[in-house]
Amino acid sequence: MPGPKDLDPSSSPRAMIGAELRHARERKGLSQEQLGQVLFVSGSFIGQLEAGTRRMQPEYARLLDEALDTGDFFARNCLAAAKSKYPEHFAEAAEAEAQATTIREYSPLLIPGLLQTPEYARAVFRAYRPTEPARQLDELVSVRMSRAALLDDPTDLVLWVVVDEAALRRVTGGRAVMAEAVRYLADTSRQHRAIVQVLPFEAGAHAAMEGPIRLMDFADAPPVVYFEGVGTGRLEDDPTTVRQRQRTFELLTACALSPAKSLVLLDAVAQDYAHEKHP
Repeated sequence: MPGPKDLDPSSSPRAMIGAELRHARERKGLSQEQLGQVLFVSGSFIGQLEAGTRRMQPEYARLLDEALDTGDFFARNCLAAAKSKYPEHFAEAAEAEAQATTIREYSPLLIPGLLQTPEYARAVFRAYRPTEPARQLDELVSVRMSRAALLDDPTDLVLWVVVDEAALRRVTGGRAVMAEAVRYLADTSRQHRAIVQVLPFEAGAHAAMEGPIRLMDFADAPPVVYFEGVGTGRLEDDPTTVRQRQRTFELLTACALSPAKSLVLLDAVAQDYAHEKHP
């Protein structure tokens, strides 16, 4: 089995922290599991820190400096590595998705962020930030749109989304905005930049009625699931939890329309919005 891929420490502060952590751990002769025991975390969590898919928190940085005899290196550098252009609750997930090889997502209420149009995103941000100045709203939209660059080369990232029909039927930003948003979703599927399935109303009860699912796989770190609420979010790497959500996603794809049939529905919904026939 091949060893972990060497990080380029110059690529980002987080990559530098990860590379130094791996070097210090190996110098001490510790496995990821052994070091994890010192921090009361899993070995996979240490692997994600080393791979740069998890951010270094100050409390872990202090423990690592003590366990690895690195002075105050991690304590001094973890804050720089934690700086992000994303909202605090989503920063770790957004930075992890940039290194993911596969993202599988079920979205019950919204078109997924990676597949949103600027005007759709603006309408979403405005809904929960009604008094936000236009300039700051523009910045939020710009940051969200920049994430879509991950789809420029679909061979680098496999994005597989199941979108609930409810997300397509909720008029967000007006009919013109919805027509553009759904058309973009259809075009992304048609161009094979993502796998898109629609979970229709007629599917009835399904395995993910309690909320959204977001799974991420990596080349050099264990998979994670992202749990999100209103203004909150966290990554979870517990293998049992991840496997449960993977199974849930598999059940969803079995209930959802095939990509081909989903494309037909998306085109029809976009056309209805464009002709203002949508109820």
